Amino acid sequence: MNTERQAETLKVLGDATRLRLAALLAAKGEVCVCRLAEALGEPDFKVSRHLAVMRAAGLVEVDRHGVWKYYRLAKPATSFHAAVLSLLLACAKECEGIQADLARFDERRCGEDGPAQGGPAGRCKPVVAAGQGRAKG
Repeated sequence: MNTERQAETLKVLGDATRLRLAALLAAKGEVCVCRLAEALGEPDFKVSRHLAVMRAAGLVEVDRHGVWKYYRLAKPATSFHAAVLSLLLACAKECEGIQADLARFDERRCGEDGPAQGGPAGRCKPVVAAGQGRAKG
């Protein structure tokens, strides 16, 4: 990985919303966009736009199943990328704002108490913890 690519990675994570998203993904594994949007208190379209920037930088990967998109952090390909992942995990454990995001994430699944961000109730399929893949259903 060259210096320009490393700088681009850090630039992408220099945005507070993208840092929060990356820390959530580091802590929670593969997650649907609507769950991320609820945790951040942002509309789906805004979260999707940030995730697209992160995907273009090689930080996240996506699986599409029907209308649902599930994002996860890309597997570290270099020692630099692995160090960035370690920093994200530290952010998830130590940053108060990200702790609040994690608490909102754990409170409920999107659509449980009605439409989430204007979408249909119960629109997400269940997901499981980091490294365990997606639940069938």
